[in-house]
Amino acid sequence: MKKLILILAAVLPFISFAQDDLVKKLDANKSDSAKKKFVFTDIINLENTSVKNQASSGTCWSYSTNSFLESEMIRIGKDPVDLAELFSARNVYIEKADTYVRLHGSLAWGDGGECHDVINMYAKYGAMPQEAYTGLHYGTKKNKFGEMQAVLKGMLDGVVKNANGKLTPVWKDAFKAVLDTYLGAVPETFVYKGKEYTTKTFAKEVVGLNPKDYVELSSFTNAPYYKKTMLMVQDNWSFDKVYNVKFEDITRTIDNALRTGYTVAWAADVSEKYFSWKNGVAYVPEKDWEDMDDSDKKYMFEGPKPERKITAETRQTAFDDYETTDDHGMHIVGLAKDQKGREYYIVKNSWGVKNDYKGYIYVTKAYVQYKTTAFLLHKDALPPALAQKLNLE
Repeated sequence: MKKLILILAAVLPFISFAQDDLVKKLDANKSDSAKKKFVFTDIINLENTSVKNQASSGTCWSYSTNSFLESEMIRIGKDPVDLAELFSARNVYIEKADTYVRLHGSLAWGDGGECHDVINMYAKYGAMPQEAYTGLHYGTKKNKFGEMQAVLKGMLDGVVKNANGKLTPVWKDAFKAVLDTYLGAVPETFVYKGKEYTTKTFAKEVVGLNPKDYVELSSFTNAPYYKKTMLMVQDNWSFDKVYNVKFEDITRTIDNALRTGYTVAWAADVSEKYFSWKNGVAYVPEKDWEDMDDSDKKYMFEGPKPERKITAETRQTAFDDYETTDDHGMHIVGLAKDQKGREYYIVKNSWGVKNDYKGYIYVTKAYVQYKTTAFLLHKDALPPALAQKLNLE
């Protein structure tokens, strides 16, 4: 098996991850005086665990939603565990591989996933602490998934191409062996704080969260409101549906969650030039980038600026014409206001701590209304009237 992996690695092209390119692009939007020109005051700042770094991997969805689960543990009075993000990711790769082959390769392959993937994998496979499964099994100190994903995709394409009308009974075993080689095999049992667990008993006894308690929402004008609709993005490989709510329900729901002590897992487009990772600020300027003059661009992050009014129609148009893409997963942990009284969500990222706010970014409500692709939270965090409309069990 190791010989096969080496041959595949030698002949397959190396994947260049958009995540690294995206971070570099966002780092370019840096103004040395931006932090001095914004004065943020916390309104709500819910407890969360330390900022992590997904490094050269597109596993933001796993980092953000596991961070969300860690905050959920805190909320219910448990000591939070540093959950193994790559245990969730590994299980997604296995499930996604089955779908990829079933669809004869007609599915986007890569690291990408959605918030619901972590909940689904938690329900099916359980959970592990980071100390028991780091995923760093091949000599690196941080994630570097290009070679692994090239090998995995090449292998799956070979399985599909050479099926000759019938799949072999061992291709899944071979696929898991590649994951074992790069990420490490999952132990049948492991010890945490002096007690032995399986992944299932650890999820039940230590994490203690019910996967049925979590709901995922988005807002589209082309589907019935308060019903489930397909989340039409490439990384929704499992074809999960989300509850479709009205435009104004996006921030109304997030606000209610934060006020009542619940954090939110958030998926959004972060490719816009007005999302500045280094400056730690995201907002929606009145003008599009193409319509700005040099002065507008230069001073875009020199303190609070007027924002564009976002509507359900402008949000839908941006989604339909590819302006809004499903780029990134993050974790909303609080609410703040700037010196002019505008409110921002405090968002925990997974790109390390090398930005102005040590791994966090302040995002306006207009940006969240405009660029959210989906968000996930505990069902009890929903406004009561909305929960009733959704007819949740």
